Amino acid sequence: MTNTPREITRRQMMHRLGLTALVAGPAAGLLSACATSGGGSTAEPTASAAGGAATSASNPFGVKADAPLEVVIFKGAYGDEYATKSHEPLYAKEFPKAKITHQGIQTIAQTLTPRFAGGDVPDVVNNSGTDNLDTGSLVAAGQLLDLTPLYEAPSIDDPSKKVKDTLVPGTIESGLVGDPAKPYLLNYVYTAYGLWYDAKLFEKEGWTPPKTFDEFKTLADKIKAKGIAPYAYAGKNASYYQYWMILISAAKIGGNQVLIDIDNLADGAWTNDAVKQAAAAWAEIGKYMDKSYEGLIHTEVQTQQNQGKVALYPSGSWLEPEQAKDTPAGFEYAMAPTPSVSASDAMPYEAIRAIAGEPYVLPAKGKNVNGGLEYMRVMLSKEAAKAFTEKTKSLTVVVGATEGLTLSPGTESVVAAQSAAGANVVTWSSFEQWYKELETELRKQTNALMFGRITADQFCANMQKAADKTKADSSVTKQKRTA
Repeated sequence: MTNTPREITRRQMMHRLGLTALVAGPAAGLLSACATSGGGSTAEPTASAAGGAATSASNPFGVKADAPLEVVIFKGAYGDEYATKSHEPLYAKEFPKAKITHQGIQTIAQTLTPRFAGGDVPDVVNNSGTDNLDTGSLVAAGQLLDLTPLYEAPSIDDPSKKVKDTLVPGTIESGLVGDPAKPYLLNYVYTAYGLWYDAKLFEKEGWTPPKTFDEFKTLADKIKAKGIAPYAYAGKNASYYQYWMILISAAKIGGNQVLIDIDNLADGAWTNDAVKQAAAAWAEIGKYMDKSYEGLIHTEVQTQQNQGKVALYPSGSWLEPEQAKDTPAGFEYAMAPTPSVSASDAMPYEAIRAIAGEPYVLPAKGKNVNGGLEYMRVMLSKEAAKAFTEKTKSLTVVVGATEGLTLSPGTESVVAAQSAAGANVVTWSSFEQWYKELETELRKQTNALMFGRITADQFCANMQKAADKTKADSSVTKQKRTA
């Protein structure tokens, strides 16, 4: 794809982020865009460019000692205390004269889109949650910083190592955006995805997590006979929890190339037989769900599970900390892999989706860009990562950061599942961050499939039509993934 400079209006930016309604009247000015296929600001910030200080071994980015720093954190499953009680104090310890402004919110896109359009952006953004920013559009508009300088910088824990050498393999790759791909996202939390259940309840009833979909249906009948919902997810705001399960199953059937083709908008990617098999298998499980779940949000369904009303629930390893306040004594979280569809699946039952998630970005036009890079370097120290795990009961991408920690039951089950999976790991899905409209359509089609309004073949056909539309839309910057 050739690099063609262009400009993106404020209204176009709002539209791409799904927030056109926020704009009243004509676009006021243009956003300067380096909007190539790779997009974004790729130059390493310098002390002079950012009005910073001289660089040194302890200050590799040349952060000015009294430069203010603004941090915006998604206040969701992990809360934001890890930032206010650990990460920000650690940064302040290095730069005590710097004023740190913190904002913990859930409406990331709604709050920050006007600021990106107006050029008044924070320095660090935890871009997570349902209302997140469209990173593909931001990269295309030159609004996000290439994080290569961060990964090439010396580690705080061991300056003889680069930051990139202290991270779980695949961390940097999970944050690549653009064509050619560059690391614009720091995915900080090492997350495993699977079926979550109450280990104590299963032990009491003599139930075992299903290893095949035939076992799943047999178990579902037994659970239903006890007056418990065998399986449920929240259709109102978290249907992506369910589409992850479908995509994981598709990858286990046909290999990770299935998801790479979906990301790359390859012809026929959604009508691949592996996707059809996965959709059909999960549609059978959908028959056990009450229609009311389509109108519930994730915390409502999760609370029902804590109350013993739901047996199996699809989620990532943030579930246990998110429900900490509502989890009763005697309830013990555990995670199991998604069941195998057939004996000929490319990956074994033990395979799980375990990836770096929970993205953080640095706005390229932040007032303290170098401070943002240093804040991320602090985040990737063992001290900061250990504090995150202690406060959130979730693992980070920093190698060795759990040494000496006592892990929660749910986290222990995740570690055990990762160990059992070995190299059989389902890869990430990038299209979710690259193509917002396509992801939104997938949520809609997932609900239609799981609540019985369409068949697996219709699901695949509808998604292929949506993917083809995205591919043909010249206004959408295309991304490329190789592995």
